[in-house]
Amino acid sequence: MRTRMFVLVAAALTGLLLWTSGGVPATAGVNPADFSAPVANPYFPLKPGTVFVYRGTEGNDRLVEHLAVTRHTKKIEGVTTIVIHDVLYANGRLAEKTTDWYADDNGGTAWYFGEATALYDRHGNVTSREGSWQAGVDGGVAGIIMPANPKPTDAYRQEFLAGHAEDQAWIVSRHERARVPYGRVTDVVRSYEWTRLEPNVTSVKLYAPHLGIVQEGDVAGGTEFLQLVAVRHF
Repeated sequence: MRTRMFVLVAAALTGLLLWTSGGVPATAGVNPADFSAPVANPYFPLKPGTVFVYRGTEGNDRLVEHLAVTRHTKKIEGVTTIVIHDVLYANGRLAEKTTDWYADDNGGTAWYFGEATALYDRHGNVTSREGSWQAGVDGGVAGIIMPANPKPTDAYRQEFLAGHAEDQAWIVSRHERARVPYGRVTDVVRSYEWTRLEPNVTSVKLYAPHLGIVQEGDVAGGTEFLQLVAVRHF
């Protein structure tokens, strides 16, 4: 039954991928007026001074991730975005460092405006900045990271820069329960997420109210798995 369910999900994802992979992105720009009185999205909190700590594995590597919502902002396409620093360690060494830019609109939808990312080797040298993009630059288009009222069948682009950043998401359930190292969570949203640039890789993410992502893991094409273990404030 589990195998059959995965096959059905894979088929549905393939259909959605074909539907959303045309030359025109699903979101075609933003209006700054729509961000004049932002409403917080509970499933993707952007409260400055919060640090979310994750632990997990990828293959034989032990992972630790710190995601810090800073008090810094960046104006992108006329919208004031919140700067998030995301730092990933593998076996105690810096593996990836990313600066992300997000903003809530007046209706409570959380938007993604881009990222500046760097991958590091075991000696601390930058090996790649692939995946970096910014809305309004060289064809980059802001995407939706979480709808205001997420519900099953919602499908949307999370980011778009052709050939570099093409993450997409499909919400499959809501009102779930889960247990992670941080604790028990309810009213959880489950989504399947993937990119056209790596069509064989699919991950599942769980979002909890006021915590955001509490668990994520590859279900095809990869082995990464992370869970929320702590929330800190600075």
